[in-house]
Amino acid sequence: MGRDKATDMLDFELGDPALVCRWRLANRRLPIENRHLRALLARTVNGAKVTTELAAWAKQHIEWNLDQGAVRYPDGVLMLIVDTEGRAAMTVGPFEELADASLAALALRAANAQAEAEQTGVAPETLWLARGDVLLWDPGDGCAASGAASLVGQLAQTLGLGVARREGLAHDALAGALEFDEAFLVSDEYGVVPAADAQGQHGRRMREGYQRLLERTH
Repeated sequence: MGRDKATDMLDFELGDPALVCRWRLANRRLPIENRHLRALLARTVNGAKVTTELAAWAKQHIEWNLDQGAVRYPDGVLMLIVDTEGRAAMTVGPFEELADASLAALALRAANAQAEAEQTGVAPETLWLARGDVLLWDPGDGCAASGAASLVGQLAQTLGLGVARREGLAHDALAGALEFDEAFLVSDEYGVVPAADAQGQHGRRMREGYQRLLERTH
C-alpha cells in the first residue's frame, strides 16, 4: 500500500473495498486529524498493517487537497477507501444525522463495528455505558481505539470519570443483559450520540465537548 498506489477517487475505479474510514469534517478541516491518523496506523488491510507510507499519503492529501476538496460539503464526511489491491483514495460526501438513535440501534451499530474490528483492528463505532461515574466500553479483544474513542477517553479522564473495558458490552446491551444508567455511541463519523431512550449527564457532557471541538474550527 505504498504512496504509488494511492490517488484521488476520481482518477481510477477502485476494486472491492477492504477498509473504509469515515471521518467527520468541520469547516473543511479534520478536527481530530492526528487521532484518526494514529488509529489508521493501528489498522490492518488483508492481514497486513497499514504502512507508514499510506498514512503519510493520507496526511499529505488532507493538508494539500482537503480545503478545496471539501468546498461542496465543508461539514461533511471525509472517506478513505483502501481496496483489496492496496490502492487508496479519498473523497468527501455529505453528513447526515443518524435516523435512529435508540439504544437498540446504537448497540447494533457497535456490534457490527466490532465485527469489522476483527478484520481491521479498529472499531469505528463503540457503545459506551455509564454506571455511576464509570464509563464502560469494549473496543474488541486486542483492538486499538478509534480516533473518536481516544478523544472521549481523554475527555472522561479530564472530567474525573473512570473508564473500563467490558468484553461483549454491545452484544450484552442488545440482549438486555447489563445494568447501566445511560448509554451513548462514540463514532468517527457521528461523534457522540446519546441513546434516545437511555440519556444521561455523562453522555451529554461528552457530546458537548465533542461539539465544542467542531465549533472551534469555524
